[in-house]
Amino acid sequence: MATFLYKLGRLAFRRRHFVALIWVALLTLAGVGAASAPAAGNTSFSIPGTEAQKAFDLLEQRFPGMSADGATARVVFKAPQGEKMTDAVNKATVEKTVKELRSGSEVASVADPYTGHAVSKNGTIAYASVKYGASGMELEDSSKDALKHAAQDARDAGLTVEIGGDALSAAPETGSSEIIGIAIAAVVLVITFGSLLAAGFPLLTAIIGVGIGVSAITALASALDLGTTTSTLASMIGLAVGIDYALFIVSRYRAELAEGREREDAAGRAVGTAGSAVVFAGLTVVIALVGLSVVNIPMLTKMGVAAAGTVAIAVLIALTMIPALLGYAGRRIRPAGQKSRLLGGGRTPKKPGRPNMGTRWASFVVRRPVAVLLLGVLGLGAAAIPAASLELGLPDDGSQPASTTQRRAYDLLSEGFGPGFNGPLMIVVDAKDSADPKAAFREVGDEIKGLKDVVTVTPATPNKAGDTATITVVPGSKPSSTTTEDLVHAIRDKGADIARTTDSKVLVTGSTAMNIDVSQKLNDALLPYLALVVGLAFLLLIVVFRSILVPLKAALGFLLSVMAALGAVVAVFQWGWLSGLLNVEETGPVMSMMPIFMVGVVFGLAMDYEVFLVTRMREAYVHGEKPSQAVVTGFRHGARVVTAAAVIMIAVFSGFIGSSESMIKMIGFGLAIAVFFDAFLVRMAIVPAVLALLGKRAWWLPKWLDRALPNVDVEGEGLRAHADREDEKELVRA
Repeated sequence: MATFLYKLGRLAFRRRHFVALIWVALLTLAGVGAASAPAAGNTSFSIPGTEAQKAFDLLEQRFPGMSADGATARVVFKAPQGEKMTDAVNKATVEKTVKELRSGSEVASVADPYTGHAVSKNGTIAYASVKYGASGMELEDSSKDALKHAAQDARDAGLTVEIGGDALSAAPETGSSEIIGIAIAAVVLVITFGSLLAAGFPLLTAIIGVGIGVSAITALASALDLGTTTSTLASMIGLAVGIDYALFIVSRYRAELAEGREREDAAGRAVGTAGSAVVFAGLTVVIALVGLSVVNIPMLTKMGVAAAGTVAIAVLIALTMIPALLGYAGRRIRPAGQKSRLLGGGRTPKKPGRPNMGTRWASFVVRRPVAVLLLGVLGLGAAAIPAASLELGLPDDGSQPASTTQRRAYDLLSEGFGPGFNGPLMIVVDAKDSADPKAAFREVGDEIKGLKDVVTVTPATPNKAGDTATITVVPGSKPSSTTTEDLVHAIRDKGADIARTTDSKVLVTGSTAMNIDVSQKLNDALLPYLALVVGLAFLLLIVVFRSILVPLKAALGFLLSVMAALGAVVAVFQWGWLSGLLNVEETGPVMSMMPIFMVGVVFGLAMDYEVFLVTRMREAYVHGEKPSQAVVTGFRHGARVVTAAAVIMIAVFSGFIGSSESMIKMIGFGLAIAVFFDAFLVRMAIVPAVLALLGKRAWWLPKWLDRALPNVDVEGEGLRAHADREDEKELVRA
């Protein structure tokens, strides 16, 4: 592979006009496709195989026009101090608001608080339930504006009015997080390269790659039912890996120049060596992202595949456009160790020949591997302790910032009707095969009333055929509590008993039950996903490093860093540690998608650093250095680049901590702290310590396996043979 990539790098360097034209054409084509593509709404949300989804599908069949998955809104009214909602003036205001709400084109129904018993016992709080024909993700902006306008009219009349439910759901805003991440990345690149031009190449190619990827996603959004979250994830990961991959190749190019090579040859060697690491690092990211399909949540699968496509584009751009840009730059890109004149180049170094920081650190670790290993493992182990208390759930309006109308509506409903009122359960009774459907409906209601933590059970509401009915159950605890989850399981257990005596099926659904089912599905998929991703990447790394212990160490180190990161997430978002510093307003269960999402994204990114750093060590070892010296050599050439790449990645993810959405804030914090743990504690400390202790055994591979594995030549050994053949040809011609 190294020889092929070497030739590709030289070709791109020589034919730079052609290469640049291809990428500009692709960017233009993707942009035109995105601009001319039909507008697409947010992706539909379904969870195949869950009981809550089966109930939704049954409701669509038995209650046509009900829009079981349609958006809902609860317009909550509170009377002024000393007044009640039953007072004539307040009642007239509410009735006017209800009339205004019913005029919406997408509104399916509006329940009047006074006819629907939706006034609190003390008479100070009431609510109107609004049901829409479209889901919250597909609701038109005009319907949302009409809802807000109706609420504002009631406020102007003197009432406190807030809106809960998913009707006002919108894509989370992260402000200027991406711009901040790019700005920090630019500063880090300038410091790393000592050149504005060299620093600009990784930024330029990353932006072009993300532009092509996101534009392609936008162009295909309508046809493939892709939502805004898909492009957000693709841009976040594509930007991070795009900068990293280009950084690796530009850094190696400058190192080759420092060894006295001609620029075209240096570009070829940079792509042949660092480019090989980029290819395999990219493959691990792609495996991790595509592997999300094992969860069997369509939206998550599409997000993973789209992000994987953007990563593949980042790899191709790094291998072709970077050498082309280096060809354009010519002598303005200086060898490693030299700065541009603008940044202080040309000065005589104060201490010539002094080892760099990476060399000094690696030498220290090699001298004291046991102490470094113990400190690293114990530190990460201590950080991982809170993960033992991990509770999973999905965010609801109760986790929204206190400044939002959804959160204020949530609090008003809890105040007037109890905390469980924000998460009612919908029981669907399928009595199509029952001899007496009405008796089955009554028995289900009676059985549920006797369960613990049940506050209210409404009478059954049958469909026109009389073979299916819905029952609403209001728990006594808030939706995200474990008590409510226990109630859902208790109803399902009771439903299994009822099914045997009445020949009917009892299904529990609603947003609360759906959240519980999603959390369970993600939890069940975590181990298979982990086995698939780590297993495939382990096999891939065996091919790359031609070793058993090095890939095993890489996988174990990753698991340690992920557990430590999950521990940090639990400590902050579940226990409340440092919550004030990070502006976490509400603590509670960790988002159920967080563990599997963190495993997928961080594993791929962590393997970037592993491949780039350890391939340098492998290269030095293959070329004759002792194992301990190879570790130092790998750090001398790679530590600065890996450090810069990790800082850039942390900066990009940390920008999302400032989001007002608790879910985005949690993802940003979790990914940033995971990259910090993995890059600086695992790859920079534990990895060299383990390799120093193992010595030659680290690179051991059974002979039969060595013969069976393909030789991908990541360390560039084939380049020497290729160079020798070229020299022989020159001598013959001479």
